Amino acid sequence: MATNRGWNDEDNWWRENYTSRPYATGRKYDDFRPGYRYGFESGQHHMGRKWDDVESDLKTGWDKFEDKGTSTWENVKNAVKDAWHRVTGDRDLEDSRVSESKTDRF
Repeated sequence: MATNRGWNDEDNWWRENYTSRPYATGRKYDDFRPGYRYGFESGQHHMGRKWDDVESDLKTGWDKFEDKGTSTWENVKNAVKDAWHRVTGDRDLEDSRVSESKTDRF
């Protein structure tokens, strides 16, 4: 899990690996960076909870996230979820089928 790492380490990891994600095709890292950070921080804060249990709260919280820039929830939701799962180690069945070989964890 990434919980023993700080955001700078995660930022570097995502910068190097985001292109392997199906939702990232044709887009720049900076399009997803705010979502990765939000997912990283939220995952640490809500450790032990399931994505489905917190998704609506995270969507609401996204509007208050200071580092979101101009990104909308719909544009970063997959990145948030990806970073969430990386931190918490929790995987949805659907996610594990899509990116099983593409997600590294610490």
